[in-house]
Amino acid sequence: MISQLKLISLHVMILAALFSGKLSAQENARIKIDIDRQIGTINENIYGNFVEHLGRCVYGGIYDPDSPLSDENGIRTDVLEAAKGLNIPLTRYPGGNFVSNYHWKDGVGPKQDRPPRMELAWERLETNQFGTNEFIDYAKQLGTEPYFAVNLGTGTIKEAQEWVEYCNVKEGPYYAELRKKHGYPEPHNIKYWSLGNEMDGFWQMGHLNAEDYSKKAREAAKLMRLTDPNIELIAAGASNFRPGSDPHEWNATVLAELRDVVDYIALHMYVGNHQDNYYNFVSSPLVLEERTQVVKGMIQREMEKANRGDRDPIYIAWDEYNIWYRWRQDETMSGERALEERYNLEDALVIAGFLNAFIRNADIVKMANMAQLVNVIAPIFAEKDAMFKQTIYYPLQLFANNMFGTALDAYVDCETYDTDEFFLGLAEQATQQSNVPYLDVSAAYQNGEVVIGVVNRHLDKAISTDIISQEGLFDGEFEVFEVNGSDIKAENDFDKTNVETEQKDTLKVKKSEQFTYAFPPHSFTLLKGKIVK
Repeated sequence: MISQLKLISLHVMILAALFSGKLSAQENARIKIDIDRQIGTINENIYGNFVEHLGRCVYGGIYDPDSPLSDENGIRTDVLEAAKGLNIPLTRYPGGNFVSNYHWKDGVGPKQDRPPRMELAWERLETNQFGTNEFIDYAKQLGTEPYFAVNLGTGTIKEAQEWVEYCNVKEGPYYAELRKKHGYPEPHNIKYWSLGNEMDGFWQMGHLNAEDYSKKAREAAKLMRLTDPNIELIAAGASNFRPGSDPHEWNATVLAELRDVVDYIALHMYVGNHQDNYYNFVSSPLVLEERTQVVKGMIQREMEKANRGDRDPIYIAWDEYNIWYRWRQDETMSGERALEERYNLEDALVIAGFLNAFIRNADIVKMANMAQLVNVIAPIFAEKDAMFKQTIYYPLQLFANNMFGTALDAYVDCETYDTDEFFLGLAEQATQQSNVPYLDVSAAYQNGEVVIGVVNRHLDKAISTDIISQEGLFDGEFEVFEVNGSDIKAENDFDKTNVETEQKDTLKVKKSEQFTYAFPPHSFTLLKGKIVK
């Protein structure tokens, strides 16, 4: 028999271990869902995409008159159908670095009259056979809203104003009448316009410092809004996180100078598994979330001094994000086949992590554009006579077709880990993450339906999790969708699909406050079902 003294001593040891975090009071992880703990409305534009005149994104991607799979207008029909599956609400065009030396008038009018130009950003010939009106036609086929970027590098504020006139004014002035002459009697009504691209970067043609950029952007905005008062404008936020740069100073200056002018500030991020360290890599979306919060604080400070009338406050547009690191070598940074990344399962999990971060910051992040749509660091990959969906296609598809309504502040209780020091990008400063949860979670609620997105970052352990409703009861069938594969390095190709979305057995929950689900290792899972009061 154990003496009473020994029992007391054992109880004290257990309690001490619990309070020190060495033991868990429950065997399972927990996700608590409270429909009253609301972050903000999810804007569908966070599921946007990006088409740039870069490599084979346009020529040989969405547009390939020489392919047997193209229609009479040169549009690749197989690529178009795959893109439709992503339910893309908004597509950014035509760049990117490309736009800082792009003059839109080269790409309108009869094709035989369009001048070929040296393309200086990505070192290729720009034929201008695909331009403003071709993209508008493509956007209509795809069912996406165009988002145009103006040239504030080598371009002028007058050129920016004239493009708005060409696109958005019904009739009367010269460029509106020119559009009609080109076969488009009705205006295109482009709502979203970005004021340049990555103007803080020394690599940008027409690179400016923050003060000079703000002056040029303010004057361009003035002319553009006088032409169409209904447009929304996106400022170029910081993209240069190299040692010695101060991205926060750029953002602070731009927000202070343009707080009464713009509607969004654009942020960019590319990440990669440079050190082949899985746990470091899958934590990288948390850095995007940290940067989001920093800029959110800057916006809140400037909004206290802003004079915006009845317009919304400034929001964040992550209008370039993706995984890009294998093909940053010199020979693949430019030319016809630039940036043709192949993706694996761990890349898909990082994309799911980015999307979870956008949902968790739905109050401030109202736009995001994965870069890019096809071939160039893209979810769709095509050659002349075939295409396939890359691993990153599937989490994006699940989010864009299911995660809407109100973002919920889900409580997550699970094991954590610390990363080593790692680099997000080749030239970025090193970073390190502490207490990274193995379960990365977002949740949305709409019309009695809850959708929960969960990345299990654990490499080899399924995590059994109690999913608990704090308000109302789970009831009925829960659909379960999983993106996974046998190996984190598994890739898709033209003749094989190793990673895709699998619909698992439906969970049946009958008016219960909780149910339990085991999230498999290295997986993304989407759960979708009802909550009743």
